[in-house]
Amino acid sequence: MRLLVVLTCLLAGCLAQKPHPCSSPPLMSGALTVSTQNEKLWTYTQYLYDALEQRVRLIEIGNYKNKTFTYDVLMLYRQAIMYEINEHDRTCKKKPMKGDFQPLAVPKDASLVGQAVVGSSSGPGQGLLVNTWTGELPNKGGKYTSTVTEFGCIPVNTNYQTEQFGWVVISFFNNIIGISEPSKLTPPSFCPDAEMKADSEEEPADFLSVFLNKH
Repeated sequence: MRLLVVLTCLLAGCLAQKPHPCSSPPLMSGALTVSTQNEKLWTYTQYLYDALEQRVRLIEIGNYKNKTFTYDVLMLYRQAIMYEINEHDRTCKKKPMKGDFQPLAVPKDASLVGQAVVGSSSGPGQGLLVNTWTGELPNKGGKYTSTVTEFGCIPVNTNYQTEQFGWVVISFFNNIIGISEPSKLTPPSFCPDAEMKADSEEEPADFLSVFLNKH
């Protein structure tokens, strides 16, 4: 009984603290799903995220308009280059990339929607304390909401409002702090020789645009 009282007091103390916008760990790996309100797009993606060197790898399988697809991209922001990779055929497409690196973070101008426990607060290990934020996308791109853990600022889900798909839901899971396979953040051996055509259009490069503009 005494332990339960202590746990309840600790949880109440955590809930009483006002959350603040935060940044996710600079090195992360995990998985995520993307689904859209109009049900045209669904993907399952493995991701590797390196904010220190500004590198992101996305390996996805999904369905767009009832057609299955796979897509594998390595984005190197400091070099402004992206590689579309086909491991099976050992081929690569090298393209110029526009846009600044966008770290996984709650923007400083976000507004707090609320704090909640996912699962149960009845006992230790039964729930996860999360904070939900909302705001406006840059350039009047629409609204977003973002939910992250109170401790560690680990992303849980993010919702974006778009003209093409309506609301887009990105759900993160199996996140770990660190890079599970560091070699996947460098171009494969068959990629460095890939030529970048001078007339190639610059590709938009952030989590949202990669998922939505490639389909």
